[in-house]
Amino acid sequence: MHDKPLFYLLAICCLAVVVILATGIGGFAKGGEFNRKQGNRIMRWRIIAQAIAIAVFLLYLWVRSG
Repeated sequence: MHDKPLFYLLAICCLAVVVILATGIGGFAKGGEFNRKQGNRIMRWRIIAQAIAIAVFLLYLWVRSG
């Protein structure tokens, strides 16, 4: 029962990664000034969000196994 909050946190992290990725892909597809200024920053945030999601996932697995 104590792993449910971690599951919700994991779902939120995955959703955040998807939103950041969609924003980056959309900006890349559209091109222009937004992509030129924000493209690299958005993809850096995606990598950070993915690392956090993986850490939460590993924590969730560890809690479930114990």
